[in-house]
Amino acid sequence: MENRKNFFHLHLISDSTGETLISAGRAAAAQFQSSLAVEHVYPLIRNRKQLLSVLEAVDQEPGIVLYTIVDHELAGLIDERCREMGLPSVNVLEPVMITFQAYLGAPSRRRVGAQHALNADYFKRIEALNFTMDHDDGQMPESYDEADVVLIGISRTSKTPTSIYLANRGIKTANIPIVQGVDLPESLYRAVRPLIVGLIATTDRISQVRENRDLGATQGFDRHHYTDRASINEELKYARALCARHNWPIIDVTRRSIEETAAAIVALRPKLR
Repeated sequence: MENRKNFFHLHLISDSTGETLISAGRAAAAQFQSSLAVEHVYPLIRNRKQLLSVLEAVDQEPGIVLYTIVDHELAGLIDERCREMGLPSVNVLEPVMITFQAYLGAPSRRRVGAQHALNADYFKRIEALNFTMDHDDGQMPESYDEADVVLIGISRTSKTPTSIYLANRGIKTANIPIVQGVDLPESLYRAVRPLIVGLIATTDRISQVRENRDLGATQGFDRHHYTDRASINEELKYARALCARHNWPIIDVTRRSIEETAAAIVALRPKLR
């Protein structure tokens, strides 16, 4: 019998693309095989207003906070708020920076994103990240035809983290939730440019992840219906039928990492490589 994994929230806050942070977070999480991280990635966080919004999200789904923020004031705000929430926070680069400063005898210039060469590929990734953040969870449907990929799926099928991973490769990605009784935007059906992919998972997997998602404060939220396996099974049946009707490919993410899901999506549209 397969051991049941414990889920925990892992919040990754970066003032750049977040690649360094994602790699560090996943390397650490991989050492704890009995637990599975539910990743929340927040790239391009560069001012107080953006950061306060992120910290509100952290408060809603408490967990471990890792960050790469070079601005001292913003970094201090993260540590302060995390202490107030009783959550651990780690500035991933700071111990390395201190070591470099001590050895080299010179302070760091603390430039945001200094590890990235300012070339066409870098700007393409930044553009894709901005697009993806703007088109998360069904936002800005009027510009879906500008996307390279549109991911659709019921709640908890890893649409957002997969979208951000693809964006980090320069792929403009939008994602849309599938909700029974709610029509998808007409602009999606008119879009001719993007690859549209449905993400699904097993009923047990989705129920397990949903049980670990704290939505108790959401108005009108019915936890029993949200985690009920029969209800989830109906949601999946509806999603499969929708994709079949429009000949959209489906990827089962149950046993796939985000990287594997992204690779499968890229393979469906070779020109994304």
